[in-house]
Amino acid sequence: MNFDFTEEQSEIKRLAREFAESDIAPHVSEWDEAQTFPRDLMKKLAGLGFLGVLIPTEFQGSGLGYVEYVSIVEEISRVDGAIGLSVAAHNSLCSNHILTFGTEAQKARYLPKLATGECLGAWGLTEPEAGSDASGTQTTAVRDGDSYVLNGSKTFTTHGTYGDVFVLMAVSDRTKDNRGISAFIIEKGTPGLRAGKKENKLGCRASDTSEVILDNCCIPVGNLLGKEGEGFINCLEILDGGRISIAALAVGMAQGSFEAALKYAKQRKQFGQSIAEFQAIQFKLADMATEIEASRLLTYRAALLKDQKKRSTKESSMAKLYASEMSVRVTNEAIQIHGGYGYIKEYPVEKFYRDAKICTIGEGTSEIQRLVIARQLLRSTV
Repeated sequence: MNFDFTEEQSEIKRLAREFAESDIAPHVSEWDEAQTFPRDLMKKLAGLGFLGVLIPTEFQGSGLGYVEYVSIVEEISRVDGAIGLSVAAHNSLCSNHILTFGTEAQKARYLPKLATGECLGAWGLTEPEAGSDASGTQTTAVRDGDSYVLNGSKTFTTHGTYGDVFVLMAVSDRTKDNRGISAFIIEKGTPGLRAGKKENKLGCRASDTSEVILDNCCIPVGNLLGKEGEGFINCLEILDGGRISIAALAVGMAQGSFEAALKYAKQRKQFGQSIAEFQAIQFKLADMATEIEASRLLTYRAALLKDQKKRSTKESSMAKLYASEMSVRVTNEAIQIHGGYGYIKEYPVEKFYRDAKICTIGEGTSEIQRLVIARQLLRSTV
């Protein structure tokens, strides 16, 4: 495996870092406190090609791979995990589901708008009674002539309030368990589709998360995404890529908090010297840096497998599991290094700590990742 970035990949990574520091960093605290979703910022990100990273150029996307995508998510999340989360949900869930399983007509209709930022993407599988167990999905899709009528709700939907193009899962055949779940594309403004409760979250507060309500929402048969009954099966493939982006999100936030802790340790004086001179702090920094690098390598390994069109289920879950739990540990240590100052909002580490926790929950909890990894191991031949 070649661990070096190409010149183009290095330039993309640099561009993402510079944009995050110039256009995101000055507003992080303001957006977090007010729970403001910066819609205009998403258009700027689109202008850089960051909302169509994986979308081919024929559909006005950037035509890049997962390695480039991971670097973009990581650099943005190094400054603000909330924005990294929005970029990830738009790219690897909504847009990629349409790219991977959509018809040519669906791709032509939606991908250019998603890539250019004209439309913001949302993706919904989770429901109040269907979290880790998607077979508990209650939202229904009933065929009625040339239409489907959808009823139910989705929860914890990123961009549920501001989304323009929704990819939502619903039960089209109750007799077939999760093989009776189908995926559908629904446009904002469709009668019967509306945003529900906006969630008041612990972290990533500038990333919009809300309930989505479907009340006799009638859509054309042509809005079925993929084959009927294969929506959940297709979701598993989409989540392989999505989990890589969550790993990148975790790595980015851990890196940001580490850098803040390292800077503080060099500046903070106690007992006549900087606290960075104390072995206890040095050991913390060494462990943090090592865990971040290990997580980064797992993440890029999974990304490379995706770019090589190889199955990455085990590797994606490993990256997501380790990186997300690492991020919680590292951001916690960053606060500890700051002492009392780490507990107040004047310093960035308290926000990284709050934001990092979502990585152990979203797109499959740590417990689910362990199940996925174990099943892959048990199925393999020795």
